[in-house]
Amino acid sequence: INNSAYYSFKLWSTTAKNYYLQFEYPEKYGHRYIPKIKRGASSWFSADSLHFTRNDKSATLKIAVSKDTVWVSAQESVSSIDTKNWYRQLIKGKTYVHEYSAGLSVLKRNLPVLDIYKNSAKNKPIVVLLTRQHPPELTGYFAFQSFLTTILNESKLSHSFLEKYRLIVFPIVNPDGVDLGHWRHNAGGIDTNRDWGKYRQPEIRNLTKYIVKATKKDKSTVVLGIDFHSTQEDMYYTSETRDRTAHPDFIENWFTAIENNLTAYNYKPEQEIANSTQPVSKGWFLRYFKANAITFEVGDETPRDFISAKAAVAAAEMMRLLIKW
Repeated sequence: INNSAYYSFKLWSTTAKNYYLQFEYPEKYGHRYIPKIKRGASSWFSADSLHFTRNDKSATLKIAVSKDTVWVSAQESVSSIDTKNWYRQLIKGKTYVHEYSAGLSVLKRNLPVLDIYKNSAKNKPIVVLLTRQHPPELTGYFAFQSFLTTILNESKLSHSFLEKYRLIVFPIVNPDGVDLGHWRHNAGGIDTNRDWGKYRQPEIRNLTKYIVKATKKDKSTVVLGIDFHSTQEDMYYTSETRDRTAHPDFIENWFTAIENNLTAYNYKPEQEIANSTQPVSKGWFLRYFKANAITFEVGDETPRDFISAKAAVAAAEMMRLLIKW
């Protein structure tokens, strides 16, 4: 897909001392990720400039190693079990959140879906959220967590939104790739975000089948799809075709509202506008439902507190805008 090189490994030593790890790359490849480090039960942290240096072709990490295992990884590690534990805790006691299975992955791992609405699901417009198509894109997953947490925060805004709209959420699309440590692909060797419309892999067949069945059963349609990913910088990929969508002005109004509520961060949403020529989720939502569709990309090294703040604002402003229609 591109020249990014992912890595994740653990170190230990019978003799405690500092080691220098050298990352070297062949032609056309370079070092993308600042190392994330974890010791024992402590939290992950990023290597600082005193211990990590890099240029276009190589990088060096100075790290203390002992008998206690230390993880070094391009991004933090969040498994399918970690994901399940997180969303189970989030939805605990929320009777309007219905946990189902959309089916199984290539290696028979569960594809969880959270079907969220208050009162009846009949005739409610649907918003779809999904993430972890690409296993190591953790900053996108962190944004997804904050986004969903905001929608389920029991506020007056949340209550009004879930009385009018239905939310279908896929918290981990590619569990095989996540647990096997793959960079982009699933256990079938396919990038799942190049399978929307081709349906070669069970993950995408099962997800799309669930969405389509929900719209037909309850006489509704999808009006918005948001797919959370990571890249080198914060970016939104949007579709050029908007005049035939349910809410043609939604995207521009949403970005304006996000910017107006993040003035303390001096943040302005950046977007790349194009109709998808590849079988990705954004294009599928537009083609199949004439729905607004957004790939919510978060930078690899975007500060984690800003990721949370931005996603919370984005969720709140999405709810406010959609309630008006």
